[in-house]
Amino acid sequence: MRAHLFGRLTPALQARRQLLEAVRPIARTEEVALGEALGRVPARAVRARAPVPPFDRASWDGYALRSVDTRGAGLRTPVSLRIVGEVFAEQTFRRRLRAGEAVAIATGGAVPSGADAVEIFEEVVARGRTVRLRAPVRPGARIAPAGDDFARGELLVRPGSPLGPSDLAAAAACGQDRLTVYARPVVAIVPNGNELRLPGERLRPGQIYESNNAALSAIVSACGGLPRAVPPVRDDPRAIEAALRRALRRSDLVLATGGSSVGEHDHLPRLFAKIGRPLFHGIAVRPGKPTLAARAGGKLLVGLPGHPTSCLLNMHWLMLPVLRRLARLPGPGWTERPARLAGPAVAPTPGLATVVPVRLRGALASSTFHGSSAISSLRGAAGFALLPPSAARVRAGRRLTVFVLEPPLATG
Repeated sequence: MRAHLFGRLTPALQARRQLLEAVRPIARTEEVALGEALGRVPARAVRARAPVPPFDRASWDGYALRSVDTRGAGLRTPVSLRIVGEVFAEQTFRRRLRAGEAVAIATGGAVPSGADAVEIFEEVVARGRTVRLRAPVRPGARIAPAGDDFARGELLVRPGSPLGPSDLAAAAACGQDRLTVYARPVVAIVPNGNELRLPGERLRPGQIYESNNAALSAIVSACGGLPRAVPPVRDDPRAIEAALRRALRRSDLVLATGGSSVGEHDHLPRLFAKIGRPLFHGIAVRPGKPTLAARAGGKLLVGLPGHPTSCLLNMHWLMLPVLRRLARLPGPGWTERPARLAGPAVAPTPGLATVVPVRLRGALASSTFHGSSAISSLRGAAGFALLPPSAARVRAGRRLTVFVLEPPLATG
């Protein structure tokens, strides 16, 4: 069994910076219906094509009237107005309101021409076709004027800001039924290893189920991408190269898992150098040291360790910001908060940064890690801590900066 050695290890934050500088945000756009636009990133501004509301409308159920007709109204000097019609939300009053007249109106109804106020039902006494008021009504009372919500030309959707429910409501209120958004970047996931079988297949001695595809696909989806996972590729450099080249043609970024270290069957380092321009091989971090990257035709190739914990932790601290930048989503995908280590103590590796998955209980953080190959190392983890290279143990009570993953990635 032959092995080749790592060269100079790239510091953790430098590796992430290199990937962020190399990734190209998605440029393709597409039109989607409003019902499919939540969370998508708009590529074009949307402005109100007309004022909203397009007419003066009642904001309460009551009577539309001329405020001038209510002057002097009081308990002893009530004012009586003649009810000459009614307006529901879908109707209009066909003529101008005259002196001494009132129109019953529903919330959202168009205020009749000539009326400048609405008095609610509870404040008047209605008898037959007459309504009596015992207090004056101020001009503009309970009326939403045309353009009160949005003026014509007002910016409704800002390019680059992910769309929320209120953005979609604003677009709909202005008659916009489709929006131009950036396409979801396609991210290929290519596992390799003779021992890997797909879930549902029958295992033979020495074989295991491939589990990284499911987790990486979920992370890609949470970062606005479209995952395209392929079945495991056998440990054959020609087969792996063909799979990587196919993935590059069909995607915007390629994630390869397994075969990234320095063993005889670790083919990715040589293949990455053959296919593209290497950025680094080996990061000064544990777990996840055997990670590599290259750039090919303007696209990124990233090779991740096959061990599930190493692979997924690298997806969190290293790849989340890269995937989000590719999809034009803001932020790194986590928030920072201070915490104290609840125990047990954590032993960093001299010369290597240490990524620690943590469970949070209030202001206390405890490590969930118990092995690079153990998927359960990340169960219940709400985020991670990134400890600098050190020979000193981090004991209980030590202050840490915890990077709390945004939903739906945090599990604890």
